[in-house]
Amino acid sequence: MPKPSGSRASAEAGSPASGTGRSTGDAGLDAAEADRRLALDGPNELPRPGTRTLRRVTLDVIREPMFGLLLAAGAIYFVLGDLAEAMMLLAFASLSVGIAIVQEHRSERVLEALRDLTSPRALVIRNGERRRIPGRDVVRGDLIVLAEGDRVAADAILRRSEDLQLDESLLTGESVPVRKRSLSAADDRVELAALPPGGDDLPAVFAGTLVVRGQGIAEVNATGAASRIGRIGQALGGIETATPRLTRETRAIVRTVALVGLACCLVAVLLFGLLRGSWLDAVLAGIALGMSMLPEEFPLVLTVFMVMGAWRLSRARVLTRRAAAIETLGAATVLCTDKTGTLTENRMAIAALQPAGGESLWIDGDSPAAPAGARRLLGLGALACAPEPHDPMEKAFHALHQQWGGELPDPDALRHVWPLRPALLAVGQAWEQSGGTLVVAAKGAPEAIAELCRFDAARRGTLQADVDRLARAGLRVLGVAEARPAAMPAGVRSGSGASADPMPADLTGLDFQYAGLVGLEDPVRDSVPEAVAECRSAGIRVVMITGDYPQTARAIAGKAGIDSGSVMTGTEMARLGDAALAGAIAGVSVFARIMPEQKLQLVQALRSSGEVVAMTGDGVNDAPALKAADIGIAMGGRGTDVAREASAIVLLDDDFGSIVRTVRLGRRIYDNLRKAMTYILAIHVPIAGMALLPLLTGLPIVFWPIHIAFLEMVIDPVCSIVFEAEKEESDVMGRPPRDPESRILSAQVLGWALLQGLLAFAVVAAAYLGAARAGLPEGDIRAIGFVTLILVNLALILVNRSYRVDPVGLLLRPNRALVWVLVAAGGLTALALAWPPAQQVFRFGSFHWRDLAIGTGAAIALAIALDLLKMLWGRRLAG
Repeated sequence: MPKPSGSRASAEAGSPASGTGRSTGDAGLDAAEADRRLALDGPNELPRPGTRTLRRVTLDVIREPMFGLLLAAGAIYFVLGDLAEAMMLLAFASLSVGIAIVQEHRSERVLEALRDLTSPRALVIRNGERRRIPGRDVVRGDLIVLAEGDRVAADAILRRSEDLQLDESLLTGESVPVRKRSLSAADDRVELAALPPGGDDLPAVFAGTLVVRGQGIAEVNATGAASRIGRIGQALGGIETATPRLTRETRAIVRTVALVGLACCLVAVLLFGLLRGSWLDAVLAGIALGMSMLPEEFPLVLTVFMVMGAWRLSRARVLTRRAAAIETLGAATVLCTDKTGTLTENRMAIAALQPAGGESLWIDGDSPAAPAGARRLLGLGALACAPEPHDPMEKAFHALHQQWGGELPDPDALRHVWPLRPALLAVGQAWEQSGGTLVVAAKGAPEAIAELCRFDAARRGTLQADVDRLARAGLRVLGVAEARPAAMPAGVRSGSGASADPMPADLTGLDFQYAGLVGLEDPVRDSVPEAVAECRSAGIRVVMITGDYPQTARAIAGKAGIDSGSVMTGTEMARLGDAALAGAIAGVSVFARIMPEQKLQLVQALRSSGEVVAMTGDGVNDAPALKAADIGIAMGGRGTDVAREASAIVLLDDDFGSIVRTVRLGRRIYDNLRKAMTYILAIHVPIAGMALLPLLTGLPIVFWPIHIAFLEMVIDPVCSIVFEAEKEESDVMGRPPRDPESRILSAQVLGWALLQGLLAFAVVAAAYLGAARAGLPEGDIRAIGFVTLILVNLALILVNRSYRVDPVGLLLRPNRALVWVLVAAGGLTALALAWPPAQQVFRFGSFHWRDLAIGTGAAIALAIALDLLKMLWGRRLAG
């Protein structure tokens, strides 16, 4: 490998400002040196302008209207000379703000962890081994391995390259890919900073650019803000924290209720002032009514649910790049998935060899007596693989070849590579052998190999029969062929320039001889049949899309539990127009011999027929389909950076079961968010009603601002923490997908919330009016009304935990957050009722057990009534 010299001496000496540090060699950096450079230069990332500090979170919280109302009420108490109540109100305000700050800050920390997961991955060579690490951990001097579809992690000098082309439009604005070459002896004085992006035939790659063809190895020269993209001030995107449609919907509700509350607040002030003559008390009563009607919990709940939902999905090895996907998950009707690595284990093994003119050899363990034809076929297949393979199929060729005692060729003997092209589904490699002779080995789709070998119709028919026989066993079938071109001129090496290369530009320019077929087996994951069955019960149709032969696709689909009655091929799709295709695919669940670009056509056809499509993909060519799908799902393990960037969800383990778990979690999150919002609307009805009722009846005021502040301390954690932690409904995967156009606060949900709230208000009002009619003192009346409302609040929590009627089961269903909230709320309520100083601040009378008995009876009656109504309403709510 050429080494830089001359003006790069300072770089080789380890200057942090430029260069790569000491020479890495082929083994790359060791772990200790990498850690030292990471500590010296910092992470390979740019500043994130969207990150909110604790100070920023605090400022955002105290700007909320509720906090302003509390401060206004506290100021009025100071004016009235009631110092104790003013201080208590300020304490409650501080506690409420503290709860909100803790929840918001926790969300920010979760977002920060999710941002780390979204950091582009990089394949580096360290200690002689290839390791995939987060892009932020790449350091100067690292050897990074580049392959088609990768996003370059840092500015670097190319040490090796094979047909390497990059899209540098991020830096240049030009979308035409540029070709790259490795560093040569003529570049001994090159400086990376002087090499412009967008230039052809240069030995430099730049952070943020995309590999669109070929492969290479590069030595990192600059990271983070020192890279070219850092110097021109480009920024990386972050994670969305809220669903835009949900945000608009909740903002509209908050705005509407706030306007109604403001009007009621003004009316209350006028009524109280005119009827009772105390305008300061009138303002306090108006503030209390305004606080009771303002559902300021909505924005907090939405943020917490979206962020915590993304965090829960990440714990299931699923990364949510766009929070809007969480909402859309529950509406998916079709799940399009590829086969290899998603439905299967991506653990290829050669199961059969069919040499030309010979008998099939089925592999079962060691095969020391394999005939010469099978050994020759296997050896040619290994020559058609990369010298250091990463593809599971190529690893299988190497493994069996070595197991049979074969020797792998010297990588330095590789003279030319023909990559896969859409027009010819085959790859080829030219190797120089002893004496200067060349052998070209090609492998690929059997029909492509038949084309290279120029088969006539009869030979194609025989080949087709052999392929069908292997494919019916569920094997992926590849053809293998060889060619013997003229010797390469001395001194010419692969990648040294097209002008000196005698190889034809295309494999069809060579005279190939057919060598045989190879059948590879990739077992279906054990969890897949159950996951597919769960999708079917959830009303989600699973569609398998593969480049495999139709018979192979049908066999694998059958093992996975996917309907394999009819199979459509890419060739058949190509004959159909868009309108005809949308109708033809209605009953098809297996698509074979599909080209990557046809996935986009398939997604568009499914969506045009009214389906909500979730789509998996991993390659560069999958990006358009992932972006066009309602939910794009990228493979995090084998997927390319561009596929991940085009997707809404990334599977970190590439397992189909993870997709199903994601759908389950998505439905749970959506359900719990709707339950929380239903509870918020329901509990504000009796609070607002009890703030307004005394003004209309002339009876003692139940709620002053301090009581509302106390209730908000209970409501905030309940709606955001308790409901978020609720487990999913038992039938969450037994329902059909919901209508994607349905609103989370639909007319039915709003009606159910209003009905709950009105019944709760009726129960609390009955207890309050009964106490007043019995002639009890004002403090006792207030205590009975307050205790009843606290217990009614508990009943609403229990009722809204599930759409099902199962009061005993709901009480026993674990929810640690609910236990903590109930203990805290119960303790504070008992303190307010029984501790004399608190009684004075809250204006309660002496504690009586009858107060608790009345409230408990009212809450039980409300829970029973709502459970009876839920029997009629719950099914429609869960749908």
